Amino acid sequence: MPITLGVEEEFFLVDPESRDLIADPDPAIFEACAAARGPHNVVHEFLRSQIETSTRVCTSIADVRDALIETRSIVIDAAERHGARAMAASMHPFADWREQAPTAKERYERFAMTYQEAVRRLTVGGMHIHAGFGTPDSRIRVMTALRRHLPALHALSGSSPFNGGRETGFKSYRLTVMGALPRTSLPPPLGSLHDYEALVEGYRALDFIGDGSELWWDMRPSASYPTIELRICDICTGIEDAVAVAALYACLVRKLARLDAEGALPAEPATEIIAENRWLAARYGVLAFLGNVEGGGRVDIDDYVGGLIDNLAEDAHALDCEAELDRIRDIIREGTSADRQIDLYRLRRLEDDDETTALRAVVDAIVAETRP
Repeated sequence: MPITLGVEEEFFLVDPESRDLIADPDPAIFEACAAARGPHNVVHEFLRSQIETSTRVCTSIADVRDALIETRSIVIDAAERHGARAMAASMHPFADWREQAPTAKERYERFAMTYQEAVRRLTVGGMHIHAGFGTPDSRIRVMTALRRHLPALHALSGSSPFNGGRETGFKSYRLTVMGALPRTSLPPPLGSLHDYEALVEGYRALDFIGDGSELWWDMRPSASYPTIELRICDICTGIEDAVAVAALYACLVRKLARLDAEGALPAEPATEIIAENRWLAARYGVLAFLGNVEGGGRVDIDDYVGGLIDNLAEDAHALDCEAELDRIRDIIREGTSADRQIDLYRLRRLEDDDETTALRAVVDAIVAETRP
């Protein structure tokens, strides 16, 4: 079964001297990206201090790696030529949201007017992975079956442990910030394209949304492409982590699409139970003990993901991504960007750095790891 993939990454632009966000970066950065983008896309994001890349359509995980190297290089090179640095983390360690400004675009200005403080505090970025496969109905059914795996996918990508210069106690605080907006979190269980379209039309009839792009679920049918868009993940600071998460997502899609074709998708857990696991993943990351939706009780995420990788062996072989999928075990063992950020910050504080100096060191480490 063919699967196409595409990855969106949302970066912050930081000042190389202060290490703070650049509230109004040089427009030449975006002009340079547009000139060099080739088959990819590079655009403004909600905040002026952000920049978003979208890879070309990829047909393999190796292709995804190459595309991410290309898109990151475009942004990094353009930023550095014009007095900035690109940073792949879902929240800046110490930036003040009150000093940020939205991009001058009608859509963003409308959001700012509607959502007020909830959107003004939205100094966050993420990684979205598109998977194109199957029929419209099968994509919806696979999306529903994927919901149980969203907490693990999220835990593997955590990169936002700080907020406003403080340790939050979370490996991903981004989801907490996003939760202030409506229509976030888990998608409901849906059985067909008709179910999804009826829900969108219900929102539209009440004038809540303009189209499906304003459903900011953790995963959704794309409003622009025939894909299911995974949205729960923080942006991975290192490219190999991003490639590994994309490989896990692609293997899960292939496995579940095969089960759907056989009429053998597993029974759906309660949304509330998946939501509890989602919170545990955001709080503890790769140290989480998730609720076992199949057997009851709690399961170490290491054991859960290890079993998942074993069960996906056939799909990883078919997609030629066994090594990339196996990299997931290394993420569990070594930790995510969030773990490295926290460890470095605490180490620098133990070595008598003040909070500002320690947080700047964290920014430097993120910027260095962002490089392909």
